[in-house]
Amino acid sequence: MISYDPFWDTLIARDMTTYDLIFKQGISANTIHRMKHGKAITTTTLNELCDILNCSVEEVIEFHADGEKPKA
Repeated sequence: MISYDPFWDTLIARDMTTYDLIFKQGISANTIHRMKHGKAITTTTLNELCDILNCSVEEVIEFHADGEKPKA
């Protein structure tokens, strides 16, 4: 299962908000909604987020095998 937990931490670390991403960087509100609800996003969007946040993929998503509990 893909988790976006690192994304929220990275967003805070970069002193950015979802408002900044939507209204200043052009990320769609639907993308943010999908991430909040653990739904899939495209690799193109993932690339855009990494570019905007100047971070690696691991700072946006992480993978948890079925039944594996996420890091606390």
